[in-house]
Amino acid sequence: MDRGLFESVPNFSEGSRPEVIAQVAGAAARAHVLDVDADADHNRVVISIAGQQHDLVDALVASVEMAVERIDIREHRGVHPRVGVADVVPVVPLGGATLRAAREIAHVVGDQIWRRTHVPVYFYGYAESNTLADIRAGRVAPALGDPSPHPTAGAVCVGARLPLVAFNVLLPDLDVNGARGLARSLRESTGGLRGVQALVFQLPGGRIQLSMNLFRLGETPPSAVISELERRGVSVEAPQIIGLCPAAVATSAASGRLLEAHLAAAAARRGAELSAAQGYDEHVRLAGRLEQTADMIGRAGIEPEQMLSSAEQAAALIPILKAAGVLTDELGAMLRIASRGLRIALAPGIVTKFATRVRALDWRLEQAGRD
Repeated sequence: MDRGLFESVPNFSEGSRPEVIAQVAGAAARAHVLDVDADADHNRVVISIAGQQHDLVDALVASVEMAVERIDIREHRGVHPRVGVADVVPVVPLGGATLRAAREIAHVVGDQIWRRTHVPVYFYGYAESNTLADIRAGRVAPALGDPSPHPTAGAVCVGARLPLVAFNVLLPDLDVNGARGLARSLRESTGGLRGVQALVFQLPGGRIQLSMNLFRLGETPPSAVISELERRGVSVEAPQIIGLCPAAVATSAASGRLLEAHLAAAAARRGAELSAAQGYDEHVRLAGRLEQTADMIGRAGIEPEQMLSSAEQAAALIPILKAAGVLTDELGAMLRIASRGLRIALAPGIVTKFATRVRALDWRLEQAGRD
């Protein structure tokens, strides 16, 4: 069981200046940067990273430090609520990792952020008494630091949680008041759908956006929200996934944004770097092939055969990297988790249709788990 791998999805209050976004993402590259998703209307960037504890902590603290240095919350303009330049820093367990371990990492991250930046830190999420709503409303004091926010950086919220999907749609037929009523009726906290948090934003051009976090994916995936809106006769446009989406709950909006595909692509790219560093001709040629594979997997759509192909490619990379002498424990875990996640996402009908390929994939994953 792969117990030592975690994802984090820090949200930074900058979505308009590419050079600043690049600097923050570059600081996060101490771990594996899976995706960078910036939104100018929200003036916010979501950076998805993954790694084992030590590298993940370094990446998160370094990226927060860069945000504190390069972003001034006093000058921030954007529709999304925020408490600071590094607004939320969630730590998410992957594979066999636990929420308890994720919470321990979150506390290490929070402690280092406070000691190195003097930005007040709130803890939220798993096993914490505070929610983000409490923090944003000013109902609680920070766990670390002064009650007053940092003058230019505000505060930061750090915590552990399970994977969620950030899912937005436009509501072309509703005004702001109607959209807010809809959001209220959808929220779990007001008796709506399980695992739904919802806000409404008025974007430039008069566009009305319903912005949701879906945090009980086993009960309410994006498809369930769309079905509910259709049942109510609500027209929606431009469905959008922010960040990455687990393959098991992916809809068309998640094409090219599958968490597991990006995880495998990141492993392939790191394998390419390690292989090229060997300096031998065959390793350099392998590095080129690994880069091509990474690009292909990272673009994977939600079509079942694409998911199956990506799962096969991820599993096949394990013996390839091992033979090249560049397979680390971390890369092996990334590829196994990615391949299994894509495999689990296959519907029973697809498993039956491609039975021979699926059996071969299952055998390969079983062998990889024994190595």
